[in-house]
Amino acid sequence: MIELELLGQILSLMMFFSIIGVLMLGYPVAFSLAGVSLFYAGVGYYFGVFDPSNLTSLASRYAGIMLNEVLVAVPLFIFMGMMLERSGIAEKLLITMGRMFGTLRGGLGLSVIVVGALLAASTGIVGATVVTMGLLSLPAMMRAGYDPRLASGVICASGTLGQIIPPSTVLIFMGDMLSGINAQVQMSMGNFAPTPVSVGDLFAGAFVPGLLLIALYMTWMVIKAIKDPQSCPALEVTEEERRNLWKDVITSLVPPLILIFAVLGSILGGIATPTESASVGAVGAMLLAALRKRLTLTNLRQVMLATGNTTTMIFVILLGASVFSLVFRMMGGDELVSDFLNSLPGGKMGAILFVMLLMFLLGFILDTFEIIFIVLPITAPILLMMGVDPIWLGVMVAVNLQTSFLTPPFGFSLFYLRGVAPGAVSTRMIYEGALPFVVLQLIAIGILIAFPQLVTWLPNLLYGR
Repeated sequence: MIELELLGQILSLMMFFSIIGVLMLGYPVAFSLAGVSLFYAGVGYYFGVFDPSNLTSLASRYAGIMLNEVLVAVPLFIFMGMMLERSGIAEKLLITMGRMFGTLRGGLGLSVIVVGALLAASTGIVGATVVTMGLLSLPAMMRAGYDPRLASGVICASGTLGQIIPPSTVLIFMGDMLSGINAQVQMSMGNFAPTPVSVGDLFAGAFVPGLLLIALYMTWMVIKAIKDPQSCPALEVTEEERRNLWKDVITSLVPPLILIFAVLGSILGGIATPTESASVGAVGAMLLAALRKRLTLTNLRQVMLATGNTTTMIFVILLGASVFSLVFRMMGGDELVSDFLNSLPGGKMGAILFVMLLMFLLGFILDTFEIIFIVLPITAPILLMMGVDPIWLGVMVAVNLQTSFLTPPFGFSLFYLRGVAPGAVSTRMIYEGALPFVVLQLIAIGILIAFPQLVTWLPNLLYGR
């Protein structure tokens, strides 16, 4: 019996590394997850360590995913972001903010950070934000005489804010997953009335860390402006542009701000659920596009197709990951992970650091959704049983993966920018520009570990957790 249990754990470990290897070869993620898992399920059945009847539970899992009202917010938020991007609002925002701050040394860089944060709060998708910022702001910064390294680093860092600033689609999925995992863990520990964890809790928990990262980025920009003014010169603004500045601010900055505050404010204030707020955001984005005379049938069709493609990709990965987590757990992989994490030196903190390091390294080769769908169901139950706060864990995972996406040489954000950057900006320049912001990310992670109240304070205040 012990030998069969050990064999099952070995097979589950082999399955995990086989999936990583297959994904590195470039095979489609969802089919790789399901296909490799089913292969090892067959091997486990042959050796008597896996019962194929367990696979019948997949139908109820898939039905639960399709009937989950919280996840309806995902395509709605994606639609909102796509519509704001196609309507030209991002471009107008950048131009207006550049005029506001551009007369200061480093002012254009500060405006890029602000616009990146606003786009993050409207799109919630890292790739879309980095590409949009790269197309709009990198040429403008190069024309203004900015150091290509500094310009690249600011754009990559600002674009990755979509990972942590609500309404991040990653936070929606993590909030839903942690809600179920936390309930199961608490019930297994004898707490049959656990404090629920919601997507709204995770949004509230991510709010202060998001502001912390923005503050760190802006501080670095100010330091560069003082220590190395040649790297971030001031813009020349014409008299006519100055006269029309406040009019442009009102018309380009205020409407999207109202939309963002309406969406996030209704969630954080408990007025509406994330799904209801997402629907308001989608309709609001269409109204803003209509006001700018960009709501054409062609644009609407393109936005709907892009939303459908992105949503389908995410959910198909989730369905494939469900097969993996089921097979992994039924072959005893969860016991193997539990024993390993509990045996690490440093207790709870040692286990947290190992999981964060694992996710950080996987961030070089896997997408965010692949990582959270594969790793979180395996490791989160053990960490929560050790007493880790689920909201703090979710926010730390988001910030950690954000750091991974910025880190050379494999950070996804660097690849996104490389794809749209002009030839004058070399890959080495992009890497060198990102390194200071990686250090800022690590500082933020250290602050959040030292002061977890920065994550838990706002959810406790708003929802009385």
